[in-house]
Amino acid sequence: CKSCANFRICTQTKPKEMLQYSKDGTSVSAMLDTRRTKSDGKCPVKIRVTHRRTRWYYPTGKDLTPEEWSALSTTKARALVSIRKDIESSYQIVRSAVEELTTAGAFTFDALNNRLKGATSDTVNTAFRAKISAFNQQGQVGTATVYDTILKGIERFAGAHIPFDAVTVSWLVRYAAFLQSEGKKQTTIAIHLRHLRAILNEARRQGIVKEAQYPFGRGRFEIQEGEGRKMALTLEQIGQIARYDDGSEATAKYRDYWLFLYLCNGINVADFVRLRYRDIVNGEICFVRQKTARTTRTRKEIRVVVTDRMQAIIDRWGNPPSSDHFLFPILDGSEDAMRQKLKTQYFTRAVNKRMATIGEALGIGNISTYTARHSFATVLKRAGANIAYISESLGHNDLKTTENYLASFEREERVKNAELLTKF
Repeated sequence: CKSCANFRICTQTKPKEMLQYSKDGTSVSAMLDTRRTKSDGKCPVKIRVTHRRTRWYYPTGKDLTPEEWSALSTTKARALVSIRKDIESSYQIVRSAVEELTTAGAFTFDALNNRLKGATSDTVNTAFRAKISAFNQQGQVGTATVYDTILKGIERFAGAHIPFDAVTVSWLVRYAAFLQSEGKKQTTIAIHLRHLRAILNEARRQGIVKEAQYPFGRGRFEIQEGEGRKMALTLEQIGQIARYDDGSEATAKYRDYWLFLYLCNGINVADFVRLRYRDIVNGEICFVRQKTARTTRTRKEIRVVVTDRMQAIIDRWGNPPSSDHFLFPILDGSEDAMRQKLKTQYFTRAVNKRMATIGEALGIGNISTYTARHSFATVLKRAGANIAYISESLGHNDLKTTENYLASFEREERVKNAELLTKF
């Protein structure tokens, strides 16, 4: 191995007596993923399965330095011995599933992943990491990042080994209070709790969590939704934005991008950057929200009439017309999922920064890409549009979500009506 050109990798991923298995062209091994070095110098330990040159990595929930990894098979240090046993346990679970499938001549990664869904989820932490790994494998890096953030919060509260039966109603009450103590608003707390509930729902379907143990629902723990913040602008304010000009081309460009988001049914930035010329059919932009494309049974397509102002924005700032070209030069099509995510985030920050400056200059307050979405919904509601139409235009799966967007408008209506009572 010392003569190998990849000596550094070999010494870190294949120490003596490390766990390895191979049969009929399919191999399983424990390895240190040195591509993912963390700020403390440690790297995640994973179980790697290789089949016909394709590799999948399954988390163990353990992090080690390269030195600890090299010493793992022979160490007598109590902490490392405990970690070694946990890694061996994860390895055996994966190996057993692979061995059964290869013996039956039925190995595929889909079959393996289905078999491992419950087996590798002995704790809430492990279930989260399996979910994160699956999202990363599918290119859903944004969703993976959200789950990773929530897992970190759960581990700050309850540690690295949380049995499913530990998550009770009282545990959830304490967890919500903990998130509040960290300064999180109720809307954010609800997001954390909903993702945790999704993990427990899957564990319940697999029989890991029994019905009597399940803590969510009526008469148990109910997630309180936060009241939507007032983020919508009036039609007059949007007109001020559309006419704003400080002589800067950058200001004009990001102002127009924001207006396009608003006019395009309050489209999310992640969907906006992926729009292509081929998505324009008979004068309408047709797209499916990235956020719900994989989570709904039916493919819900959103259609937006291309108005003269939208066409003018495309003509001014868009790519040259071609079926395969993106409408706007944010992505170029060569990016992997992570690079797409980073470019989208950078673009969002650039728009928000410029729009905050415009909002300050006009005395409107902070304006963001999210304001465009809320404003689209609220302007239609003020004009008398049916809430079901607004919900469909936003791509929502239920009216409750749309009602949250319109919460600020409803308060304005109540204030106005209350004032009517004193006009005598």
